[in-house]
Amino acid sequence: MKIATYNVNGINGRLPVLLRWLEETHPDVVCLQELKAPQEKFPEQAINDAGYNAIWHGQKSWNGVAILARNLEIKELKRNLDGDPEDLHSRYIEAMVNNVIIGCLYLPNGNPAPGPKFEYKLRWFERFTAHAAKLLEYNLPVVLCGDYNVIPTELDAYKPERWVEDALFRPETRLAFQNLMAQGWTDAIRKLYPTETIYTFWDYFRNAYGRDAGLRIDHFLLSPQVSDRLKAAGVDKQVRGWEKTSDHGPVWIELNEA
Repeated sequence: MKIATYNVNGINGRLPVLLRWLEETHPDVVCLQELKAPQEKFPEQAINDAGYNAIWHGQKSWNGVAILARNLEIKELKRNLDGDPEDLHSRYIEAMVNNVIIGCLYLPNGNPAPGPKFEYKLRWFERFTAHAAKLLEYNLPVVLCGDYNVIPTELDAYKPERWVEDALFRPETRLAFQNLMAQGWTDAIRKLYPTETIYTFWDYFRNAYGRDAGLRIDHFLLSPQVSDRLKAAGVDKQVRGWEKTSDHGPVWIELNEA
């Protein structure tokens, strides 16, 4: 079972890139972030024609998350996190696919920090961590993937000293990520590649992709019930070099069948 996560940075504008990547790689499940499209503007027909069914949680101009599946039923479990009824951002969607709970998230960026956006990021992180704890109580295979907007360690940033004051790398953000991980989650990429330089995001500016000046901010966290099934993981870095592409590359894992 191959599961991928991809911040598309605007699904309609990047649709040719998404469809090409799906055709070339055939993941079984895909979690998308930053749809930047209201609910009714999701390109469902094009996704269906590519062989995928989908559920999505759209929002005009910003945010938006979706789960796609190829020849598999998607049973939606949840959209949005508990704890703040006034939070209308479309940042989380969760489903059962092939007996695995898949949580697709787009964690707030939080810049500029400090400030209200950073405070919102940390509050959202707390709500997500509380929900993750509940998921672990089910004693089921759970995969939480998406754009976490977190640089976990210095290894995950090109020239980390430049990111010290950024919301993605501030001590509060890294501590929140560590607290989440301490519940018992496994970082899939780091399980297989504990010391390698691996990036998932390259800015559009200063030829970041050409210089491989990137960040690792898109993550797969695996519950204990699924971490032993991890067979392979990687980043489809070449997609970042395509025409009119997202500033993120697709990240994927492969799981052995239970």
